[in-house]
Amino acid sequence: MTPRVRRFAVPLLTASLLALATACGGGGGTGSGTSAQPGEKIKLTIGLFGDFGFKPLYEEYKKTHPNIEIVENVTQFNDHHNNLVKRLATNAGAGDVEAVEVGYISTFTAQPGKFVDLKQYGLDKRQGEYLDWKWQQGLSKDGQQVLGLGTDVGGLAMCYRKDLFEKAGLPSARDEVAALWPTWEKYIETGKKFAAADVPGAKFVDSPGEIFRAIVNQAPVGLYDAQDTVIAGTNPDVKKAWDLSNQITLEGLSAKLAAFSPPWNTGFAKGSFATVICPAWMTGYIQEQAKDASGKWDIATVPGGSGNSGGSHLLVPKQSKHPKEAAELVNFLTSKENQAKVFKEEGTFPSIPSLYDDPSIQNFTKPFFGDAPIGKIYSEAARSLKPQHLGPREGDVRVVIGDGLGRVEQGKQTPDQAWAQVLEDLKKIK
Repeated sequence: MTPRVRRFAVPLLTASLLALATACGGGGGTGSGTSAQPGEKIKLTIGLFGDFGFKPLYEEYKKTHPNIEIVENVTQFNDHHNNLVKRLATNAGAGDVEAVEVGYISTFTAQPGKFVDLKQYGLDKRQGEYLDWKWQQGLSKDGQQVLGLGTDVGGLAMCYRKDLFEKAGLPSARDEVAALWPTWEKYIETGKKFAAADVPGAKFVDSPGEIFRAIVNQAPVGLYDAQDTVIAGTNPDVKKAWDLSNQITLEGLSAKLAAFSPPWNTGFAKGSFATVICPAWMTGYIQEQAKDASGKWDIATVPGGSGNSGGSHLLVPKQSKHPKEAAELVNFLTSKENQAKVFKEEGTFPSIPSLYDDPSIQNFTKPFFGDAPIGKIYSEAARSLKPQHLGPREGDVRVVIGDGLGRVEQGKQTPDQAWAQVLEDLKKIK
């Protein structure tokens, strides 16, 4: 099965679309849903941003639901979320089931009138299965409505090229590698040693953008406070992440390859960088892009020990003509058994913690990564994760900061100049 190619994009809703989303937040949708008659043929559409690994599950579902046809509509990450904003605003064009990535989830849960309350179909009974914070992310702001069920979480680790570490004279065994970087400062020190070895064609890291995201995600409070006020410009943990990320650029450790760009994909194949931030879902992406590098990649714990990047929920827009059947499909796709299946095939890590002690998860390895104990690594990362509050324009804030990091990386501004512009740009986000 093709590993999913979807998660590590930068959320990017345009300002006009975000305003539109806010303006239509209280609307009620079309409300045209009806229950199907026995034996009635039904087509359910599901909107995704890339391969979620659901196709085998659809076939399994249809064995017990022969009257259901499932049509998967897949678009690019930003297009998917931007289109969903438009379709909710116009009350037309949304699928029966829509996936929403964590960077956008607050934008859509702020519009409870646009989505089916899954509680009316009994899905609130699933609450006890989930990580508490993952469940809370899928609720309306007042906590009264269940708007989405979680698919996966993006517990963090660090993937690295063993062969490039060996060429640089660094340890390559995963426990020894993890010991090199208990902190991000030590990670940068390791990068300097790698750079000093002057390994041909390779830099230490792909780019600083996702390093920034990982460091911020480890902080108790991130870009927003609990009152939905943007505090990115005043939170010292955000500024620390900014400074460390720019240090990577200034020390010459970055290959300057933006995540999910064609050059970045080529960089995997060529071995252009030795380390990359690695949520569970990234393992499938690496395996797809670096097909000839089996056994060269391995996985170690991330500096700081934990964190989260990515993960999604499935929601049912009120536009659905078959909300009951759509809710049943959401329930099936997110079940404990199916989250385990998708993890083993695709690498996306379950959001149901009872699976973390399951031997089939704990003992799961991948030959591509030197039989790294992937299940154990990501179980520990998920357990130790302390989630943050996500604001309604989380993605827009990240774009502003990401653009600033890019200006430094491109030599257009110094870190101080770029930060001053970031602070001005953040004032425009309300």
